[in-house]
Amino acid sequence: MPETQVPATELTSQYSAQVTGDLERNTKERERIGSEIEALQEQLRALQHNHTVLVSVQQALGGESAAAAEPAAKANGAAAPSVPAQASAQSKRNKPKKTVATSAKKTAAKKPTTKASSAKAPTTAAKPTLVDLIRGHLAEQSEPRSAAEITSALAQTHSDRGIKVTVVRNTLEGLVAKSHVHRTKQGASVFYTAATSAEQAAVDSPTEASAG
Repeated sequence: MPETQVPATELTSQYSAQVTGDLERNTKERERIGSEIEALQEQLRALQHNHTVLVSVQQALGGESAAAAEPAAKANGAAAPSVPAQASAQSKRNKPKKTVATSAKKTAAKKPTTKASSAKAPTTAAKPTLVDLIRGHLAEQSEPRSAAEITSALAQTHSDRGIKVTVVRNTLEGLVAKSHVHRTKQGASVFYTAATSAEQAAVDSPTEASAG
């Protein structure tokens, strides 16, 4: 019997110590949560007080604005019965005017477009062709020029046209075929020079005679 009671007593003391520790921790946790709840309740009471004050201020401001707007509303209400009749009469009278105004606006809108198109036409017609540019450039040169040199010079003076060397070379060959441009070959390079005015006149005169 005594040997059996000794382990039981030790086990009871261990449980008792554990329960005591748990109770202390539980008490501390309850105190902590209780203090947090009190702080939150205080914040809630402050927010409720602020809410009440703001609502009363809003009601006071709303009452003043409503009182100020009431005379204007009455004045508008007194004049309201005559407004629909006047509006309907004015709308009937103004319908033809609106149609005339709309047609006048369309006519006015069409006129600038016509002027703009007519103004653009001379500019497009006056724009020189690539043949004219090449012949003019070669006429100003004292030495033969290659297709690449001619393309580079024309691209600098007419950057908006996007002139390419292949197009310039084909145009030059076409002018050579018409004897408006002379072609000379130096090694692997080909150079072009403009024909003189007399040579061009001699080439063009048979064509004019046959046309006549």
